[in-house]
Amino acid sequence: MSLVAALRTGRAVHTTSATLASSAGVIVHSRGYAAAVKPAKKVSSKFKANSGREDKEKQGPRDAGAYHPMPVNSLSDPVFQTENITSLQLPTFRPEAITPSAVAKPMAFPQGESKALKAYGLPRNILVDHLLLTKPCSVIRESTVDLLDQLDKASGSSSKDTRVVLTGKTGCGKSYLLLQAVQYSIQKEWISLYIPRAINLVNSSSSYAYDARTQTYGQPAFAQQLLKRFVDVNEAHVRSLATQAAYTFDDGREFSSGAQVMDLINLGLENQNQAPTVLTALLDELAKQTTYPVLLAIDDFQALYCMSQYRDPFFKSIKAYHLTFPRTLLEFASGKKSFARGAVLGALSTQNTTFRVPLELVESLGLVPSVPTNPYVRREAELLEYAKGLKNFPVPERLSIDEAASLFDLWHQTKALHIPRGDEIFLAKYTESGGNAREFVKKGILQTVTV
Repeated sequence: MSLVAALRTGRAVHTTSATLASSAGVIVHSRGYAAAVKPAKKVSSKFKANSGREDKEKQGPRDAGAYHPMPVNSLSDPVFQTENITSLQLPTFRPEAITPSAVAKPMAFPQGESKALKAYGLPRNILVDHLLLTKPCSVIRESTVDLLDQLDKASGSSSKDTRVVLTGKTGCGKSYLLLQAVQYSIQKEWISLYIPRAINLVNSSSSYAYDARTQTYGQPAFAQQLLKRFVDVNEAHVRSLATQAAYTFDDGREFSSGAQVMDLINLGLENQNQAPTVLTALLDELAKQTTYPVLLAIDDFQALYCMSQYRDPFFKSIKAYHLTFPRTLLEFASGKKSFARGAVLGALSTQNTTFRVPLELVESLGLVPSVPTNPYVRREAELLEYAKGLKNFPVPERLSIDEAASLFDLWHQTKALHIPRGDEIFLAKYTESGGNAREFVKKGILQTVTV
């Protein structure tokens, strides 16, 4: 057998190199890597550590350079002179001032007297406007006067007679109109409950737990937070109210008829698990009392009629009316429950396409469906019941010339207009936006900002 054949078959594995050499007549050289490798000698590096390390530590962090603010004397251009932006000098929003003669006039919300804007929060688009303006304000429109007149009539009658939903094109000013109604009611000594973002009730953004007693899903964290906001705004009125029914809670606490409503609220503030039940009991007590009229105002109103993004233990979607607090709101909106004195106001939102206005609500309000429909399209019986009796309050799609001019002057005083002011510019921006309030501000006035 040749050497190559032996190597291929593995039979020469234990054969010594000398035997292979003699048999094949070749010289076998040992490989270099088989020999022991001598450790390399350590050579001192010529690199020396920085002897001034301590001095470097004393210098502090690296200089940020461009992120340091420039000295004031270097900002000589007028565009940097922020001192020139003066606070808006506007008349204060007062119930007695909201008359037909106040139409197309801007008014500032009274921050000192009312905590509603800070306590309940604001819709996102209004919050951005208030951050840009030097003070929270709005323009009085004809629809403002009409809606507030309805509130005045509702102050002495059941809320079942005044269940109004603000409708209109995207950006026409429904949220601003609803906020004006909330501010008006607070200054008229109403008890007000304002929910500026009802989508947060159904978008699975807060914790939830099943309540076997009511067979609904409570939202303890949201309920407790809303109770805190409610007390911040209405504490002076609530302290004078007493319960008209007895209540027993899971933790053993009992409230007899005639107990203080504030004590009932404190239970929800102290114990988050009881907050959903306390919130429902609070609304029931507000419905029975006749001392103060009550306003329930809900923005993103259509979200209460949509499928929620919560899931049950079988990972099936939970309907909005299977959540404790949304169901309570729907009961007041549908007239199943009502305040002895007061009103229920809602505003539709079309910005979030996840929560579109359902067909049942569209037909109840007499709106034109956004998609073709026919009698064979399924309507949910529960939603039809919750939408029954709601009245449509259409908000004008366009600002009048006078209303747009007041809005134009308002933003000009805030230094938001970065082009020469004039009638041609105003009419151009008004025409570009089609008179839509949001488009007029966002894509008309604020687009003049150059970077």
